[in-house]
Amino acid sequence: MKKAMSLETTRRSTGEPERADSVSPTSIHRVEADGVQLFYREAGDVTAPVVLLLHGFPSSSFMFRELIPRLADDYHVIAPDLPGFGFTEVPSERQYSYTFDQLALTIDAFTRALKLDRYAIYVFDYGAPTGFRLAMAHPERTTAIVSQNGNAYEEGLGDAWGPIRKYWASPTAENRDILRQSVLTAGGTRWQYTHGVANPEAVPPESYTLDTALLERPGNKEIQLDLFLDYASNVKLYPKFQEYFRRSKPPLLAIWGKNDPFFIPAGAKAFQKDLPNAEVQFLDTGHFAIETHVVEIAATMKTFFPANGVGRLKAERTA
Repeated sequence: MKKAMSLETTRRSTGEPERADSVSPTSIHRVEADGVQLFYREAGDVTAPVVLLLHGFPSSSFMFRELIPRLADDYHVIAPDLPGFGFTEVPSERQYSYTFDQLALTIDAFTRALKLDRYAIYVFDYGAPTGFRLAMAHPERTTAIVSQNGNAYEEGLGDAWGPIRKYWASPTAENRDILRQSVLTAGGTRWQYTHGVANPEAVPPESYTLDTALLERPGNKEIQLDLFLDYASNVKLYPKFQEYFRRSKPPLLAIWGKNDPFFIPAGAKAFQKDLPNAEVQFLDTGHFAIETHVVEIAATMKTFFPANGVGRLKAERTA
């Protein structure tokens, strides 16, 4: 059973308080699914269309703290923490396999536990291969896709993947340790948030500080290194993702931080090869575009969804 634990308050990107009457409160919950205690954030009318937010590395549902209330007036918004991230707890006896196939199976179980039979998905970074697996398994449930720097094409992989590609080619202890000492550090995490941002000091420090603290939990870096290695499985699946796009034709919005060193603009444009009607927008920011451009992202989503049949008519909401 899910159990509300507390309410969160949110703030505008500028740091100014939101008016109390303009913010839909976000509640936090836990639910058991696939033998895992999944932590998630939720807001909005439970009868409204569902938007499922899937975060990336090394973040959690915390990255959606400002997006959730901006969508919740019109949508039922749900954001889980993936296993290995945030405040989701995986019992040791579960002997969990940290692969992207397993992450997708767990999120599939999560949607069943919450009885979600139709949803739009917002995918970012690791959330993309997780969400695309979910969409392939249940194309009839997926009403639309918003990809914010969530890649599905080899041309979208930037040079920053170099050390991880080397690890794929030669998964030695030495190459694993190189990633441990370069990527899985406080400096490495902060760099992911601030690279390509016009004013790095504008990125809220609690974001990368929280991620850094959670990475330091016993055993967590080994989980992340296992997922780095398994990311190669996603690249092998790219043709299957692309086949799904062509076959099922989901409405898709690619809204992209154009200065992302991991997932470069070519990956956003590539969606239009398989989905000619896909909308592609670029933002002058980096990988974590939501940290600097949440207002623009939310506004674009609230235009994109109803234009593609996701959402109730205003007359229905006000009746």
